[in-house]
Amino acid sequence: MASDQKFVDFVIDQIGYSGQITCKKMFGEYGLYFDDKLFALVCDNKLFVKPTLSGRAYIIDVVEAPPYPGAKNQFLIEEQLEDRDWLKKLVGITVAELPEPKPRKKK
Repeated sequence: MASDQKFVDFVIDQIGYSGQITCKKMFGEYGLYFDDKLFALVCDNKLFVKPTLSGRAYIIDVVEAPPYPGAKNQFLIEEQLEDRDWLKKLVGITVAELPEPKPRKKK
């Protein structure tokens, strides 16, 4: 089942960081980027955040699930979606720990 643009817009609004969060549609689902770093996926109208050690420590009671069949587990964020401050802090922690994206090769 594909995600709704309305849900993606809601998640981006909840995260904050106006202007720094973008989304790209991928196979009916969405990738969320902070500047150029992919930090989360929205699949089946659920938010999946890339796992990091700092993120795990911050969340405490981590729920992990694959965003799509065959994918590695990521942090499934459901109950905290309404808590803007908590979500913004999680994204900041996650993005800080993720490596810089590799430069793309020119074709």
